Amino acid sequence: MKIAIDAFGSDNAPFPEVEGAVIAVNEDICEKIFLVGDRTILEKELDKYFYPSNRIEIVHASEVITMDDNASKAARVKQNSSMVKSLQLHKDGIADAALSVGNTGAAMAASLFVLGRIKNIYRPAIAVTFPTISGHEIILDVGANVDCEAEYLDQFAIMGSLYAKFLFNIKKPRVALLNIGEESKKGNELSKKAYMLLSKNDAINFIGNIEGKDLLQGITEVVICDGFVGNVMLKTVEGAAYAIFSMMKEQMKKDWVAKIGAILSYPVFRYIKMKMDHSEIGGALLVGLDGVSVVGHGRSNANAIKNAIKFTNRIAESDLILQMKDYFEGNVT
Repeated sequence: MKIAIDAFGSDNAPFPEVEGAVIAVNEDICEKIFLVGDRTILEKELDKYFYPSNRIEIVHASEVITMDDNASKAARVKQNSSMVKSLQLHKDGIADAALSVGNTGAAMAASLFVLGRIKNIYRPAIAVTFPTISGHEIILDVGANVDCEAEYLDQFAIMGSLYAKFLFNIKKPRVALLNIGEESKKGNELSKKAYMLLSKNDAINFIGNIEGKDLLQGITEVVICDGFVGNVMLKTVEGAAYAIFSMMKEQMKKDWVAKIGAILSYPVFRYIKMKMDHSEIGGALLVGLDGVSVVGHGRSNANAIKNAIKFTNRIAESDLILQMKDYFEGNVT
């Protein structure tokens, strides 16, 4: 597969993007990479590495969409930005997918502007792959739609189910609605209406509500919520994980007994850290679009970029988008 990368999206751009791209082609993760951005800067950075030169191509873009830019405005106005041009390469069939670790709101706006939605889908969503005790689960939406209607959540459930079938190879993935209680009467009006729609939806395996305390238990493969709740949940869990590891490190420094315990426990801590580390997945798919657009963390390092490329390549190789188009274009939901 050929992947177009917004080379000026990360907090430390373009260094992680370039190094990650080089690692990806050297490890034969994908066929070819288009690095989109300032040609002079990218050529200078690429000169530091050894790689098959025919597998990384620079596509010049004179503009950059920053974290401070207004998302929807920047996507329309900065047509020559590295983000928009990488999506255009995908739209034109030159690349099989597009990846950016820049402004997530702008990435969604630009993806909608360039790629468009699949017919009959109300709203695209950001779907993250989340670690659990027994594996992984897909959570959507985590920020694309702050205000939702029940019908949106119902469609998120279908998109999430199709996604889980591809990603986890599960024939009938379990779907749960994130709520403040397990009972069907719990929650606000949106949650109650969504529960009614989801319980009547024959296209999904709906198992009911799930509380925040059970998100990491592995009792479901797909979790549905509106973008406001999803984004708060995602950042809270990420922050909690970071705080726990920081407190553990601080405690281990206090005396020699703690240090010995830390050494003995290192394999366990390393496993947990790897399980919770966003860089191990690297990216989140924008589902509902007529194409493959993947976003990642702005603080991504080269390893995260490499894994995001691997993730993007895997999505591009699948028939996930075709499956979604077949379902939604043939079913008005």
